[in-house]
Amino acid sequence: MEITSLLIILALCFGFYMAWNIGANDVANAVGTSVGSGALRLKQAVVLAAIFEFCGAFFFGGNVMETLQKGIIAPSAFPADPTLFVLGMLAALFATGIWLQVASAFGWPVSTTHAIVGAILGFGIAAGKWHLIDWGHVAFIASSWIVSPVLSGIIAYFTFGFVQKTVLFAARPSRAAKRIVPWFVAVVLFILSLAILSTGLKHIIRLSFYELAFLAALVGILGASIVNHLIKYKFKPSEAGFETPIKRTPEHLIALNKSIKHLQRVSLSSGGPFKERVREALDKTRALCKEAQKDLSLEKTTSQYTGVEKIFALLQVLSAALIAFSHGANDVANAVGPLAAIFSILNQGTAHVFGSANWHILGFGGLGIVVGLSMWGWRVIDTIGKKITALTPTRGFCAEFAAAATILLASKLGLPVSTTHSLVGALLGVGFARGLSAINLKTVRDIVLSWIITIPLSALLSMLIYFSLKALFI
Repeated sequence: MEITSLLIILALCFGFYMAWNIGANDVANAVGTSVGSGALRLKQAVVLAAIFEFCGAFFFGGNVMETLQKGIIAPSAFPADPTLFVLGMLAALFATGIWLQVASAFGWPVSTTHAIVGAILGFGIAAGKWHLIDWGHVAFIASSWIVSPVLSGIIAYFTFGFVQKTVLFAARPSRAAKRIVPWFVAVVLFILSLAILSTGLKHIIRLSFYELAFLAALVGILGASIVNHLIKYKFKPSEAGFETPIKRTPEHLIALNKSIKHLQRVSLSSGGPFKERVREALDKTRALCKEAQKDLSLEKTTSQYTGVEKIFALLQVLSAALIAFSHGANDVANAVGPLAAIFSILNQGTAHVFGSANWHILGFGGLGIVVGLSMWGWRVIDTIGKKITALTPTRGFCAEFAAAATILLASKLGLPVSTTHSLVGALLGVGFARGLSAINLKTVRDIVLSWIITIPLSALLSMLIYFSLKALFI
């Protein structure tokens, strides 16, 4: 067998192995929150994620490919022997796959983007081309690793705050959920439809941005209308607890806290016997507030909150589909970007840009992700779904929506943003909205440490594999 054919076979094997491990590790970010909140069972989540991961990779995955093909170290850095670039990309794929499999075995949700970028840097340094690495581009990618968790965290914080104010703290939470959820459906479908129409199908549908936005808005309105009728049909007022009065509501707790603040102001600005009476009223109000906090549980106080979570469980299925689509769109490039560059070098002697029209490359990567998810994805789901913060469908939806919006924006800009960073940032945003005590800081610390060691470890593995492949083929 000639060397070129052998290298192509290795490229296919390593590329599929890399995609398989993306599915096994990173796709847990797409479905872990849905499983952890109870909105979906594990098998249901796997099927839903498989469909939308593949669609995202196939229709939307070409935008990030160029960055990982030639944005960090270009094939032109090896003018004398382009085969060295091929061996380097093979080493990067294999090294990343190994590290992801180790992380998945321990249930660590590491960043595949970190791993592949670190592996490409590793082979570039091993090849003695460190001075030709586009460090400015690396810094651009690294900035997205900081921006993505912060941005998704901010979006999740305010989204959950809005849900708390308009639904969970309402006098009739289930009734409020019935009004709010269709609007959320419209927004989610609008974002997803606009992403597909403007990028994934841009070679088929040639319309202006405003025309595409109009079509996406129609899809959102249609989806909201369907969900609105579904909610009315599936959730009867008696089931949702609309008519059940309750002793205390979150609204009462908010009012008591406001009263405490007002009484504190009055106490500071008054004196004499009146001040003493204000202090007595302040002490009584504080006691009432503590009693309300002790007895009140947003999810268990009455059947009203059970109804709210059931309604939001429908919405979380939609948001899970959105984040799965977003993940496939962004992270398939981690596997097929280097693979496309290898094929280009071996077949044509140069690496040109492969886009979304190169359907067989994107489809191959999407298939690998789906297989890895179905075989091994459950290992990391437990960490994402249960160990960062306690999740319900309302919280899970807010986290998924924030992460998906961040990832789709990054894909549109061509940033290989980390899905792990985005979703962990979103989960932290939801947790902060409930208070610092709602976050498992030990789990967050372990996740951050795994992020820190991913780049140097994948770089070291890539160096060792590169030297081994070079000894075999050169």
